[in-house]
Amino acid sequence: MKKLHIHVKTKDLTQSVAFYSAMLGQEPTRLEADYAKWLLDDPAANISISTHGGTPGVDHVGISVDSQDALEEIAGRLRDAGSSLMQEEATTCCYAQSNKYWVRDPQEASWELFQTFGDSEAYGAEPERPVAQPVKPSATACC
Repeated sequence: MKKLHIHVKTKDLTQSVAFYSAMLGQEPTRLEADYAKWLLDDPAANISISTHGGTPGVDHVGISVDSQDALEEIAGRLRDAGSSLMQEEATTCCYAQSNKYWVRDPQEASWELFQTFGDSEAYGAEPERPVAQPVKPSATACC
């Protein structure tokens, strides 16, 4: 079995543990004074690349779910933990139709939480995010 590994450097471990515990729906598998780890069987990985956007590199990370209820469950946990989310409904992005939320972690990394309900023949428009929004993924975030 293979597992996707993501390591995020944090300035405030306590704040980040609260954020990720809310998003992932469980407490860390291991917690130390300077480290936390979640060993997850769910979610599995969805890795995508594109030529869209600006500077090459990691644009955002995300969690794809199978149902609108699962999407709302994650969003609810994050709201309860004090996170600001930006919702997009029935959006076309990355050749798919999806409902999604965008949220930033305590280090300002963009997370896309989404439920895909159909395919699209078009890649989709690059999302435009007003600067005044409390949650603003990078200008190129789409997948």
